[in-house]
Amino acid sequence: MKKEYKTARVKWDSHKVRALRNHLNLTQTEMAQQLGTRQQTISEWEQGLYKPRGASSTLLTIVAERANFKYDPNVKM
Repeated sequence: MKKEYKTARVKWDSHKVRALRNHLNLTQTEMAQQLGTRQQTISEWEQGLYKPRGASSTLLTIVAERANFKYDPNVKM
């Protein structure tokens, strides 16, 4: 039987991506390796050039939930 994950719908923006990466204490390269993407993609997300969508957004949400990441926009990174 297939296990389904129910994740909250998170709208990932540049601040949340950077905050999550800092919370995990990872470089852009390390985070890219963990997510199976390129360092440039992480950089583009953090610069606000693009936003994570689809599977990338879902994966970020799962990682954030497992890391007990709570985004607070008032905390400066």
